[in-house]
Amino acid sequence: MESVSRHVVEPDGRAHMDDGPHPVDRHVGLRIRMRRKELGVSQEKLAESLGLTFQQVQKYERAANRVSASKLWEIARALNTSIAYFYEGLAGSEDVDASPLPNLGAQAFLMTPEGAELASIFPRLGRARVRRKVVELVRALADMEAEGEPAGASRLQVVS
Repeated sequence: MESVSRHVVEPDGRAHMDDGPHPVDRHVGLRIRMRRKELGVSQEKLAESLGLTFQQVQKYERAANRVSASKLWEIARALNTSIAYFYEGLAGSEDVDASPLPNLGAQAFLMTPEGAELASIFPRLGRARVRRKVVELVRALADMEAEGEPAGASRLQVVS
């Protein structure tokens, strides 16, 4: 199934057509990729178990193609998880005021090889203090980059 255009209304009331993948499709694709990488399964191996080409798995992960209900069921079985896993992180109906759409910037980052690697390694940091220092380091680097300073600037100091 191909992604389709949809009518989007901005917070300021302006309306336009959006041709990109639906944010929920992006979220499901990201969760497929995260689970596959968590298990150390290649796109080729997953595709083989589903009777697909690895290009089709790539399209699902990038949300270039939507995943049908039956295919999502097969993917869940192949990746030894529940279908609900692919929807975790989306606001549910119990939270009426929250937007059901995920943070697209974070999703775009997690779709990169670095983002996927960071997301899989970060939870292995067992100590909260170490995780906090990593977050502070990344924030400082991002702030420096936003200010136009080179990454190796001397004002960056990480103290354990």
